[in-house]
Amino acid sequence: MGFYLGIDFGTSGARGMVIDEVGIMQQRVIYPFEMSPRVDLGNIWQMALFSLLEQISGELRREIRAIAINGTSSTVLLCDAVGNPVDAPLLYNDGRGAVVMDRLKSAAPPNHTVLSTTSSLAKLLWMSQQAFFTQAKYFLHQADWLAFLLHGQLGISDYHNALKLGYDVETLQYPQWLDQLQISIHLPKVVTPGSAIAELRPEIAAKYNFPKDCLVCAGTTDSIAAFLASGAESPGEAVTSVGSTLVLKLLSRTRVEDVRYGIYSHRLGDLWLTGGASNTGGAVLRQFFTNTELESLSQEIDTSQASVLDYYPLLKPGERFPINDPNLQPRLEPRPDNPVEFLHGLLESIARIETRGYELLQELGADKLTRVYTAGGGAANDTWTTIRGRYLQVPVMRSMNTEAAYGTALLAMRRMRE
Repeated sequence: MGFYLGIDFGTSGARGMVIDEVGIMQQRVIYPFEMSPRVDLGNIWQMALFSLLEQISGELRREIRAIAINGTSSTVLLCDAVGNPVDAPLLYNDGRGAVVMDRLKSAAPPNHTVLSTTSSLAKLLWMSQQAFFTQAKYFLHQADWLAFLLHGQLGISDYHNALKLGYDVETLQYPQWLDQLQISIHLPKVVTPGSAIAELRPEIAAKYNFPKDCLVCAGTTDSIAAFLASGAESPGEAVTSVGSTLVLKLLSRTRVEDVRYGIYSHRLGDLWLTGGASNTGGAVLRQFFTNTELESLSQEIDTSQASVLDYYPLLKPGERFPINDPNLQPRLEPRPDNPVEFLHGLLESIARIETRGYELLQELGADKLTRVYTAGGGAANDTWTTIRGRYLQVPVMRSMNTEAAYGTALLAMRRMRE
């Protein structure tokens, strides 16, 4: 019997999950982050990684055959020749790349995924203009650097993390237009997510009693890891994450890209994972209702009747997908006195936005929607699930597992079997 370890680095903490050869969870460990403005992120990540290893039972550690790590997409850092960060990492939502957009637009093709102020490539261009850049030798994503701490091989990434660096996931090579930017640094060697990179460093294997031949595999991003955990695996199957925002991912035989709507596709073996993210979602609901109120009021809604209210629920102006309008105003009027009617209108309106999102993906060439798995807090709301099913006209069910760490463990296990 062998076991597999998946590690998830999210925004609030790191989690690890050990599964067996049939995908059953054996242990779950967690390390919450205590963030402050002056925190040393690299140090926190390193402490979290080794704390997770230490928390796993010795019995399981002795039988772990492979480890994979996911990180937040476009969280990046520069390292020197021995892998030490030369400055603070830039997080996924850091928009300082806005100052290099003209330079980026002069090189990248129109509507390319990198043409975003938060893309990995925009961050690298910004970094290249800073004084500390002269000390740097390698540019790495969060998951790349954490895996390096385990296997000791610098400068290796996976094609999920490298997508927003400009890597061409169709031809599996860096495009020629990148040369125009003349960035004097080692871009990562890009490999297939989940593929074996190297054995665990001997001193780590000895310290934590891992097998000497335990493999460290190439990682992925947190959102793709959550998709892998869901159970979706055939073209036409999708995962909607109903959390603070609404994130749609549809598995397709056709690649769909359109930066005008924030739509891009990740390669998933021979298929494509295409999707977008709306600013609507659970955060708007919690502006008006507590979790207890959401639960009790939802039970009073007659799901067989459509609400006459037509909202576009947003916390503030601006939408990304399926409408891309930075000035789109929230529409939350008229507001009825009856809170059940108001909640009904909100849930139906968000369901219409989700449906329009999947319609747009299909209009742009993605496979026909056949089934939707749901992750995030909204998955527990059966009333909302019924409403969404009425609009989507396909089966809607909870994801088999919603944890990114589980999806990352599956990634390590499946690649080991090939």
